[in-house]
Amino acid sequence: MSKQTSKWLMRWCAVVGVFALVSSAAAQPAPAGNKPDVTLGSTPDTVVWGYISARVPPVLRIKSGTTVRIDTMSHQGLVTRDDPVTFFGRAGIKPEEVLQDAKDIYAKVPRGKGLGVHVLTGPIYVEGAVPGDALEVRVLDLEFRVPYGVNNTGPGSGVLPDLVATPTPRIIKSDLQRKIAFLPGGIELPLSPFLGIMAVAPPPDLIIVSSGPPGKWAGNLDLKTLTVGSTLYIPVFNDGALFYTGDPHGVQGDGEVDGGALEQSLTATLQFILHKGAGKSMRGPRAEDASNYYALGLDVDLNMAMKIAVRETVELLQEKAGLTAAEAYSVASLGVDFRVAEAVDSVQIIYGTIPKKFFKQNPTYWSNR
Repeated sequence: MSKQTSKWLMRWCAVVGVFALVSSAAAQPAPAGNKPDVTLGSTPDTVVWGYISARVPPVLRIKSGTTVRIDTMSHQGLVTRDDPVTFFGRAGIKPEEVLQDAKDIYAKVPRGKGLGVHVLTGPIYVEGAVPGDALEVRVLDLEFRVPYGVNNTGPGSGVLPDLVATPTPRIIKSDLQRKIAFLPGGIELPLSPFLGIMAVAPPPDLIIVSSGPPGKWAGNLDLKTLTVGSTLYIPVFNDGALFYTGDPHGVQGDGEVDGGALEQSLTATLQFILHKGAGKSMRGPRAEDASNYYALGLDVDLNMAMKIAVRETVELLQEKAGLTAAEAYSVASLGVDFRVAEAVDSVQIIYGTIPKKFFKQNPTYWSNR
């Protein structure tokens, strides 16, 4: 056996081993009726504002397999000079219709100076998690907390920063029974909620990072496919993983081109599953749902993000279908759609959608779905 062949086989075995680790718990069921083991509110004692850090004391400790019902709070209505009651009152929203969490966070939680805008619930400490592991986060349910949200743009925002001359926060109401948002021009847009931010604490040499740009710790992915029924995998960099979530969205188009989604507070039911050693080969977050794998490319340059997403796609096709690089490249070109998830943060994201029907065998995706 040649040295080159030997190295290839060793690499292949390592790859298969990593995917076996991640797949070994793939059939683990979600709890019946998505019943949570524990609930975590978004209060001044359980949130941070604008940053992610490994140095924040955990607000909850859980074991692998635990299901947590987590309140999340939109930052919109909190980042203006006016308090939330005054801000939302301009749209006819009564004081009692404004979440108490919003009032308390606005009054009591300090916002990280020069950092992000997002209010994040956490961190959650996962017992047994150490650097080199991977944390699987299953999105079991997403509930709207209020029947309204905000889309905010203005000077310097989005991909056309000179288009809008004055700040334009737009309060958008929704019909939660019909699951639609009422947009300008009489447009009724179906709601499709997701969490803009799910993250673990970054590597310890990064003492604190803004909640704005995403990274290999995930974070502000603004990936609209991470709705109910999806799974996000994140490499772990600290003991306990230290999971944060927030930036809840009612709906968003790919690209988030004006700089914002429909920023709308949600309650998420998430299940956390730890995969020992599976994060060592991960360059960053991965995602999937029942129909597709999602290969992510993150970079400050959108062209480079595209290259990373394509490379991740090619490698996944090689790993799961046993293709050569040339064969996988061809399949990626013919059968994989690449979309811009995020074009407005300093780190931008492109994702490839890889249909699971390409593969003859796929692990059972959640045993009760």
